[in-house]
Amino acid sequence: MQTSLFTQHFRSDSEHNEHQNLIGFELHNPGRWFAGIAWFKNSFDQPTWYFYGGREISLWQLSHGIEVRAKLSAGLLRGYKGDKRDNIPLNHFGIAPAILPTIGVHWKRLEADLIVFGTAGMMFTGGLRF
Repeated sequence: MQTSLFTQHFRSDSEHNEHQNLIGFELHNPGRWFAGIAWFKNSFDQPTWYFYGGREISLWQLSHGIEVRAKLSAGLLRGYKGDKRDNIPLNHFGIAPAILPTIGVHWKRLEADLIVFGTAGMMFTGGLRF
């Protein structure tokens, strides 16, 4: 389970929402593959869903059980509508493909990630594993 802590768009725009209110859930298997679903307010304050799958890769094991890892997810975004529909590529039917790279840390049940969403911006998330 994860939530957004901080979002920053790379280009300043008075229309941009910097408070995504993300809530996401991921299910991981022992092979480090995962599937997930996330709800958030997109850059234009529209309710948006991301349905995805991906893989997690361990980069370093640090002391005290801290792991630095990368994740790559790919899936479908639904929620960019109206005059904002064309602000994401390939959103012809209200659903667009997305690929999100992530780098983060994991310690016991806690995790934190930096997600880069294309050329638009980045988001820091925090979460718990169960």
